[in-house]
Amino acid sequence: MADELGADLMRRFQSLSTQRQVWESHWQEIADYVVPRKADITKKRTDGDKRTELIFDSTAIHAAELMSASLHGMLTNASTRWFSLRFRDRLLDQEDAAKEWLESVEDDMYLAFARSNFQEQIHELYHDLICFGTGVMFIEADADQQIRFSTKHCSETYLSEDSNGRVDTVFRQFNMPARAVIQRFGEEVLDNKILNAAKKNPYENITLIHAVFPRDDRDTTRTDNKNMPFASVYLDPGSRTVLSESGFEEFPYVAPRFLKASFEIGYGRSPAMTALPDIKMLNKMSEVTIRAAQKQVDPPLMVPDDGFMLPIRTVPGGLNFYRSGTRDRLEPLNIGANNPLGLNMEEQRRRAIEAAFYVDQLIMSQGPQMTATEVVQRTEEKMRLLGPVLGRLQAELLQPLITRAYNLLVRQTAFNAAPDFMRDADIEIEYVSPLAKAQRSGDIQSALRMIELFMPLSQIDPSAMDYIDIDGMARYLLKTLSIPASTIRGNFEVDQLRQERQAAQEAAQADQQTLQLMEAAGQAAPAYRALEGQ
Repeated sequence: MADELGADLMRRFQSLSTQRQVWESHWQEIADYVVPRKADITKKRTDGDKRTELIFDSTAIHAAELMSASLHGMLTNASTRWFSLRFRDRLLDQEDAAKEWLESVEDDMYLAFARSNFQEQIHELYHDLICFGTGVMFIEADADQQIRFSTKHCSETYLSEDSNGRVDTVFRQFNMPARAVIQRFGEEVLDNKILNAAKKNPYENITLIHAVFPRDDRDTTRTDNKNMPFASVYLDPGSRTVLSESGFEEFPYVAPRFLKASFEIGYGRSPAMTALPDIKMLNKMSEVTIRAAQKQVDPPLMVPDDGFMLPIRTVPGGLNFYRSGTRDRLEPLNIGANNPLGLNMEEQRRRAIEAAFYVDQLIMSQGPQMTATEVVQRTEEKMRLLGPVLGRLQAELLQPLITRAYNLLVRQTAFNAAPDFMRDADIEIEYVSPLAKAQRSGDIQSALRMIELFMPLSQIDPSAMDYIDIDGMARYLLKTLSIPASTIRGNFEVDQLRQERQAAQEAAQADQQTLQLMEAAGQAAPAYRALEGQ
């Protein structure tokens, strides 16, 4: 059975490898010019080898770094909350106990993210996404950190999609030292070739394959590792031996694509692919410009071809002799004046590259006379331009990532027990990152503008405010602004506060009436006594 599984998985891997070959040369070219530290896709280089020998201009490198850092700050900023949880049943959102429990779950999740290596790995994912169009991250449980994240190089991973266009299959080919292979899987399942290699050189790298794919033939009545929704199989491709077989409750990978053509399966396209012609042209033009500058600084020399010539000294302060009264002297070759056309063309290419990486939108200059309103408008414009990017990243990155992390923590019993009335309640994810907040700022401004317009009407006719539900407006603003539930009074507290305020107002009114009666009685007493005297 294991041999059949191993042979079947190798056939699947070879098919995925064939499908990916058309992308590899493209990735290699991008890596050479944009991300040289990962330039080992079709080229095999040794660790520590120099990889920047083809680069003469670093505009694309800096632009990619800027965009990846900007996405990191706008979507998953470590210094602010970037997601929140809510109930699908909106009535539960009005329950104070439910809101408090949900906020405690959020706190526990943020703590788990902070304890893990999430921030460093998510930045690598953004960089892969921007350069190669596809990022792949593996999410697993960890005994020390609760959750562990690892971004995989595109050269290692082979992807496939389901009928809905979602990545649900990942084959990863990677190397592991021979001694580590024995430690992880044991000697009894390993091929003799690996065992002999480990004895000769325990540090020799052994190639393995990790296959994760939907388990369509599982027995749903059983809950063991071999009947989970997703299979996890480690394979020795040399002997086609299955080293281990288990499974996952949900897909352990997230594989977002920056842009994706509907007819292309598995892999996406990136800003670096869009800018690649300009990147290569700018690189070549920079190389030519450097050579031209060298000729200007150190021009070629004209030397007479007859007569006896002493050794030519071209060093600073060098002394060369020539015959007096003749033109037998060394002269620099006139190569023409400096032509600004090449420099202008280079600057045009730089602007085109920066536009492909959204640099103009990510860095908006603020003039000295810019008002706060103008700053807000420019920020909203920036967010609208990046909106399509956010939509795909929410669906293919943030949603499965948060869901996977939540399920891992649930199985680790990291959360407090939920109240009985909401144990089976469905939970949804809401994104509250700086980018998401900026996109919703228009709705907030509209709501505030409506109140501002209604105020003059209420002065003419107070009944005009009857159209506005003040409590509903307050809840909407608090929700849209993503204010933590711990800083908001619950419905019971609000009702109690209003009752106390009403009671105090009624008591004050009663006291005022009593005082008025007493004053009236005091004023009437002399007249009453005068009537009695008569």
